[in-house]
Amino acid sequence: MQYVKLGNTGLDVSRLCLGSMGFGDPAWVHKWVLEEDAARPVIRHAVEAGINFFDTANVYSLGRSEEILGKALRDFANRDEIVLATKVHGRMHAGPNGQGLSRKAIHAELDASLRRLGTDYIDLYIIHRWDYDTPIEETMSALNDAVRSGKVRYLGASAMFAWQLLTAQHTAERHGWARFVSMQNHYNLLYREEEREMMPLLRAQGMASTPYSPLAAGRLTRDWADTTARFETDQIARSKYDSTESTDKAIVEAVGRIAEARGVPRVQVALAWLLAKSPVVAPIVGATKAEHLDNAVAALDVQLAPDEIAALEQPYVPHAVVGHT
Repeated sequence: MQYVKLGNTGLDVSRLCLGSMGFGDPAWVHKWVLEEDAARPVIRHAVEAGINFFDTANVYSLGRSEEILGKALRDFANRDEIVLATKVHGRMHAGPNGQGLSRKAIHAELDASLRRLGTDYIDLYIIHRWDYDTPIEETMSALNDAVRSGKVRYLGASAMFAWQLLTAQHTAERHGWARFVSMQNHYNLLYREEEREMMPLLRAQGMASTPYSPLAAGRLTRDWADTTARFETDQIARSKYDSTESTDKAIVEAVGRIAEARGVPRVQVALAWLLAKSPVVAPIVGATKAEHLDNAVAALDVQLAPDEIAALEQPYVPHAVVGHT
């Protein structure tokens, strides 16, 4: 396993992060998620592979993902070596204060996440989306208090426009508050809109990119005509990618040709492309089988040639912005 600094911090993270949206309760939004007994071997395999960076969110299976991940890490890993990330914003209960980034919501959900994870601090606390109904000063002040209290070590952001990130950073800087050190953004070979403004801003800010959906919900790992249980039931993923099928298919075919020529699985080509992009630090890799992790780890040793990168990127056309709202 390779380890790198998380942006402009002293924190060392594995070059891959295990995402935990796939662990929880199949009765939740996603029917394909693993329940605890099936999830634990995957988490253990990640620890044994040297992954020390784990990502979840309060809203994943309404807290069940946090419970499963927290318990497994207590059983299989040394907490001092684990970088544990979770997120806040999504609706967790009915009522006017059941979601969002108000001071009330942040502190209530932070304490709830700590209980479910079974830990007294979170290494990276991420705002899951932008809250259009709460002043950014209130949000950044509450997040700063979480850091100063010792319950949170670092702050991260996710899925927003570049102007929103810059507004948040400026607000924090103006008041002497803790700033965001990372951005969990939607970025992969099929969706490269982040290259227009967000990625240059992250480089200018010294921030890390930890992309989610690095394999486009599996579309980059198989023939276009192939289907999986997730593909057939994940309506959120379909809303992200189905509208650009004709051009995306050409990119998937390019991944297949390069993978075949190299004699490696497609996942390694898709991840190798992403890992070569600055300032990508650790893609959020979802895994429901040990072999998924093995293929992802093997991608760390794949170096694409300039002509291969050009072949992967040439078919891309502008896409509608997805994920920010």
